[in-house]
Amino acid sequence: MSQVLDIVTSKSMTYEQKLVSLAHAAEDTLNVLDMSERTKYFLEKGAINDLFEGHAPYRPRYVMPDYAKYVKNGSEFLGVEPPKDLDELLSNLQIIYHHVPSITSFPVYLGDLDQLIEPFITELSDEEVKHKLRLFLNFLDRTITDSFCHANLGPEETRAGRLILELEKELSNTVPNFTLKYDPELTSDSFAEQALYTSLFCANPAICNHRAHKDTYPGEYGISSCYNILPVGGGSYTLTRITLSELAPLADNVADFLEKLLPECLAAMGAYMNERVRFLVEESGFFESSFLSREGLIDPDRFVGMFGVTGMAECVNTLLKDEGKRYGHDPEADDLAEQIMKQISGFAAEFPAKYSKVAGGHFMLHAQVGLESDLGITSGVRIPVGDEPDSFYDHLRHSGRFHREITTGCGDIFSMETTARNNPAAMLDVVKGAFKEGVKYMSFYEKNSDLVRITGFLVKRSEMEKYRKGDTVLQNTTQLGAPNYDHNRLAERKVRMV
Repeated sequence: MSQVLDIVTSKSMTYEQKLVSLAHAAEDTLNVLDMSERTKYFLEKGAINDLFEGHAPYRPRYVMPDYAKYVKNGSEFLGVEPPKDLDELLSNLQIIYHHVPSITSFPVYLGDLDQLIEPFITELSDEEVKHKLRLFLNFLDRTITDSFCHANLGPEETRAGRLILELEKELSNTVPNFTLKYDPELTSDSFAEQALYTSLFCANPAICNHRAHKDTYPGEYGISSCYNILPVGGGSYTLTRITLSELAPLADNVADFLEKLLPECLAAMGAYMNERVRFLVEESGFFESSFLSREGLIDPDRFVGMFGVTGMAECVNTLLKDEGKRYGHDPEADDLAEQIMKQISGFAAEFPAKYSKVAGGHFMLHAQVGLESDLGITSGVRIPVGDEPDSFYDHLRHSGRFHREITTGCGDIFSMETTARNNPAAMLDVVKGAFKEGVKYMSFYEKNSDLVRITGFLVKRSEMEKYRKGDTVLQNTTQLGAPNYDHNRLAERKVRMV
């Protein structure tokens, strides 16, 4: 009850933020999941983390509606007819976004926006389109007050995509988090260069390796939340993570870690995830009650469980501390990390996951990007801030080596020297080379820009400063980003040049 009172009396939370927090607090009074003692042990030690999904899952973590189908058919439940012009399209999208649930209580996926918009702008001038889209984009930023929200562009160049990029540079909004699906055979150099140039003003869009992801699932994929690669028309039931940095200190030595602790923890986490999925599908009533399911905008057969991994760097550094070997610098450390990663991916490939038809009955690996409470835990398989290799290209080769095993999202963030704005072609060369090395996702921001990427989501430095002073802020992700930015010294990211 003291937690509830703290929420109710908070001077730094908006009404909406209090409402969501109170709902989470109510859910956590329940105890409906069956867990083994070993699972409870790993949860208590922090080696397994449920990422605040709550004790009684009643909605999937990430929902990825088929918005193209919605635009084509409208919605009987919402009383929405198929749109005939751009105004009706944008209005219809605003309506459905309000009704798409997720772990954040906001939509985490807004669709392939340029593809949805393109057919409706043929009769309009650029200025007419931009006027309407400016209002639409500002509406999203001011009403979806959580920047774990994604919209996709590409891979083909579109006029709508170019106009969105022009507006993003002007508006510098926190929401949505944009990604360009990039494929050198489908995406023109000029379109990709415009996207990269834009990102050096507003940290948006990020760049996704379309070739590496397009065959991950049958049917279309989309990018949601930070950068989760998930099936359109489905999503993710749950994302639970193994925090390797918290597991390593429990081991007597490397052999004990690899042969005993890691297998035990993986098995406990797999069973825990299955229990979360079971309750959601069999008992929560979500799919029976959701109009998204009834109208075919989502299908439980297109949902997966995301098996998250984080803290690889600290794990390896702990296990090899007596030898003084460091992740990202010493071959022995990177070889051990690869051995750990392959053990985890081998487990995921074999462990039977409940209700995971689209993934062949298994969980999908994800490089989990962190929490505001993470102190000294580096996201996913990244190299710690302040310990990056001097060579930008060595850093990218290292990233490519560890991105390969991870199927539902793994990325790196780079702070760039201001002069990179003068040479977007060189930026694109970096992306092309990185993707050839196996990098799956990368994002950039200019070192002095107000908008920065924290672990994957966007936050404004100016808003973080307001929050630190005790002011209320519109985006609840500012409350998550500010402590993470400070704890993990993100201001010290190595600045790269091209």
